Amino acid sequence: MTCKSEGVAAAVRAAAAVVAEHRAELVELDRAIGDGDHGENLNRGFTAVVAALDAAEPDTPGGVLKLVATTLISKVGGAAGPLYGTAFLRASAKLGTTAELDVPALLDALRAGLEGVQARGKAVEGDATMVDALIPALSAAEKVAEDGGDVATVLTAAADAADSGAESTVELVPRKGRASYLGERAVGHMDPGARSSALLLRAFAGAAR
Repeated sequence: MTCKSEGVAAAVRAAAAVVAEHRAELVELDRAIGDGDHGENLNRGFTAVVAALDAAEPDTPGGVLKLVATTLISKVGGAAGPLYGTAFLRASAKLGTTAELDVPALLDALRAGLEGVQARGKAVEGDATMVDALIPALSAAEKVAEDGGDVATVLTAAADAADSGAESTVELVPRKGRASYLGERAVGHMDPGARSSALLLRAFAGAAR
């Protein structure tokens, strides 16, 4: 199974709906260890993304991801805008003008997105950031792809691993971002960026079925 531009756009719309549904949860997670704006910022950004798609939907998967990237960078404040914006921008650049998103292209996009997040945020696994969701997500996606999984199966495996990765941040001492100022006091709280990363992957997986 492959995914054309309209399928990618549908997945982005699904992600926007999930962000809206979990806005309050993300606000509360961020309020516990940050400034409480993650849910509002991300919801505002994805609302703008949907409006941009409504105005002019690109005709390639990479074009859709580039629109997501530029919109998030311009509309989302805090750390989320630059991090997610860079992830989608790197993924878009990797896809180029490819007409359909198959499993190899999906893996390329996931790798590029992770590299973008790490280049921008300088985080590694164990820092209690979104990277703790994204690294296991990529590893799980690669393994399922090796076993012959299709786009939906690969994304589902990525989402499952991202959920576990997000849960792992509860026991970690943050070493990056605003939460790092709390040190040990942040232990017991899930990183909001890791949670939102898992939510986005789950939405993408659901849309791919």
